[in-house]
Amino acid sequence: MPPNIVRATQMFWTFTPTATRTLPSHFPFLYPQQRSASILSGLSDNPTAYHKKIRRGRGPSSGKGKTSGRGHKGQKQHGKVPRGFNGGQTPDEVVHGVRGFENQFSVEMKPLNLEKIQSWVDQGRLNPAKPITIRELAKSRCISQVKDGVKLLAKGSEKLTSPLHIVTSRASATAIAAIEAAGGSVTTRYYTPASIERIIKGKTDPIHSLQSQISLPVEESREEREYPIRLPDPTSRKDIEYYRDPAHRGYLSHQLEEGQGPSLFFKTPGIGKLVARKTRSKAASAAENRIW
Repeated sequence: MPPNIVRATQMFWTFTPTATRTLPSHFPFLYPQQRSASILSGLSDNPTAYHKKIRRGRGPSSGKGKTSGRGHKGQKQHGKVPRGFNGGQTPDEVVHGVRGFENQFSVEMKPLNLEKIQSWVDQGRLNPAKPITIRELAKSRCISQVKDGVKLLAKGSEKLTSPLHIVTSRASATAIAAIEAAGGSVTTRYYTPASIERIIKGKTDPIHSLQSQISLPVEESREEREYPIRLPDPTSRKDIEYYRDPAHRGYLSHQLEEGQGPSLFFKTPGIGKLVARKTRSKAASAAENRIW
């Protein structure tokens, strides 16, 4: 400690009463934080948090000397080899094709946001007084290149002002809530890629099928002529359960009884009759097994 600071501290302790001595608060630099040397020398990172770099070409004792772990000669030692390289002949991916890493049961839905529908209504390209189906959306060029269906999303829901009545493949919960808050309705129904093409060409009804009981609060624009091909209904369990769910506003929700769930496999608790299992006494079963 410098001599001037030592004298200052001695004078402070001499002229300051014992009850009012607050040297550590006035001169914190005189009392630095102290720690044990054993703690400082034992500081280390978490286990496996640091991996030592491999030093290659540093002699045979390191295990990575001379050839640095690449071996002798050849393309693998002199450079890099692309994945699946067979020496120049036709790659296996070309000969046998690529298999796997593809979900065969996935569907490709065309996203459609509420702000775009409201913009089309404001421009007069969609009529909110009639049901809005895939046919109206395709004819007005609101959507294009539809493969498996259309999913309604809620982006721009704050711009929605018109009460719309939409029939689509799927819809998010936020989009359903926004449309119903504006006085409209949402109905989800099943479509196939082939049926979507026929709907756009006017060969199939875009709303009704054999199992549907869809009733819309606005006037339906149904043509008087009969459609040559009817609209199909779902056959797989996954699709049937989706369109039976009232939360999705499915068009098959009328098939559910009160309190029944949409699942075809799991039974709803409390629904169904409990059949008592008949148990036979040991004496009765022994009597039947008697020979004499």
